[in-house]
Amino acid sequence: MVRATGMSATTVAKGMREIGAGEALGAGRVRRAGGGRRPLVESDPTLLSDLEALVADEARGDPESPLLWTAKSVRTLAGALRARGHRVSHETVAKLLRGLGYSLQANRKTREGASHPDRDAQFRHINAAVACAVGAGEPAISVDTKKKELIGDFKNGGQQWRPRGRPVEVRTKDFKDKALGKVNPYGVYDIASDEGWVSVGIDADTAEFAVASIRSWWEHLGKARYPDATTLTITADCGGSNGHRLRLWKVQLQRLADETGLEISVCHFPPGTSKWNKIEHRLFSFIARNWRGQPLVSRQAIVSLIGATTSTAGLKVYARLDGASYERGVKVSDTELAAVNLARDDFHGEWNYVIKPRSC
Repeated sequence: MVRATGMSATTVAKGMREIGAGEALGAGRVRRAGGGRRPLVESDPTLLSDLEALVADEARGDPESPLLWTAKSVRTLAGALRARGHRVSHETVAKLLRGLGYSLQANRKTREGASHPDRDAQFRHINAAVACAVGAGEPAISVDTKKKELIGDFKNGGQQWRPRGRPVEVRTKDFKDKALGKVNPYGVYDIASDEGWVSVGIDADTAEFAVASIRSWWEHLGKARYPDATTLTITADCGGSNGHRLRLWKVQLQRLADETGLEISVCHFPPGTSKWNKIEHRLFSFIARNWRGQPLVSRQAIVSLIGATTSTAGLKVYARLDGASYERGVKVSDTELAAVNLARDDFHGEWNYVIKPRSC
């Protein structure tokens, strides 16, 4: 029996005695009920409570915590528990954490910071202004600058279908190529027609560039689509090249109003709410999806990828390279600002205002 089973003679003898005494095990059992090692949480009753104290949110910043400013990996947690007298491995820590309802999670961007008390009221004001413009057949656009993009064979997030084992090879470091540089895509989204226009700038992202992009949209698309327009409604973020505090933004809009004869009504989103701007999820998100996993190897490639963007809902996008240079740090005097024919709204005039042509 010893030779056949490979067990020790002592174990075989013990088993034979149990059989002879009539001790039967349950079907499929290899040891009697209650046999084997006790669960660790039973033999070490403070293990779970100590583990929960370590992974609690407030533990990381607690001066008394052994995990002060330390990432909470299972190996780190196991080490901290062993320092408290517990005999535990990192594999056991992972199992215990899953049993407690924990899982590996990344940060999630959901907090918007301090919220302005009139945030919701401003949203309602913007929605009413846009609905009024669209209902009257007047153009209403959402504008913003997409994030700057490196030109060259750099890694671009996302995946695309390719032959197995043949990924597109890109540089290991994302250092700007001095010869190729970056681009600043400035977008104009026509809310009523679900149509986008992107000026791909190669110079500074300034207020002059922002208004030049709106001008390009009007000349190439807007004027033909809205031949009888008298007003242009613009929704924009509070900051960036179209920020509500920028004097140059208002001066350049005045020039556009004078050139086109349009009254330009501007509504800015409150601080910290840029994600609610329609251009973000109606245009930029589809551009990012279209070029995912595709290195932006040249300016023309970027223009082509943007122009090829569509959506199942019927989005059309047009793109154009803007090779002009835009001076940084342009100062606007009080006299120049005073010459802007600007009328502020009674509700948050710093966010809502109309710039009328000076010829009127």
